[in-house]
Amino acid sequence: MRFLIPIAVLVALIALFAVGLSRDPREVPSPLIGKPAPAFALPGLGGTPAAASPADWRGRTVLVNYFASWCAGCRVEHPLLMQLAQQQGVEIVGMAYKDAEADTRQWLERHGNPYRSVIVDAAGGAGLDWGVYGVPETFVVGPDGRILHKQIGPMTVEAWEQKIRPLLGGMAR
Repeated sequence: MRFLIPIAVLVALIALFAVGLSRDPREVPSPLIGKPAPAFALPGLGGTPAAASPADWRGRTVLVNYFASWCAGCRVEHPLLMQLAQQQGVEIVGMAYKDAEADTRQWLERHGNPYRSVIVDAAGGAGLDWGVYGVPETFVVGPDGRILHKQIGPMTVEAWEQKIRPLLGGMAR
């Protein structure tokens, strides 16, 4: 009888561990879904615009893409972001996360710039407020300023078609 309790605890821990391992880490729910996008006032790349914040996006649905020149996953998703911006007219705001401005500029010159604007989050403070724990991460922010979705890791065609595009309604061609 005295061995039943430890065995039951061990079985429960194994079951919890198995469930945890079967989940996709990119599907971590964000506590910010349905809440207003965290406010910030940060400079744009090269100082233009002088400062940017979520208030600048009011009335429009935008993708907010945290990226960095040193990020391998950002390079993977970049062609899709270029396609979405150029061919489908999706408004994408780039958040240069913990990156030197010169490196960000050079990376965008080399790979193309899909962003309507690029905001510099050099210290990563805004990223912390947004719950970013790695790049790339992409958020869908609705016209009312609320976060509708968080994509962890590189954007894929599947994620675009199944999760993000439906949130944009008729905006994405």
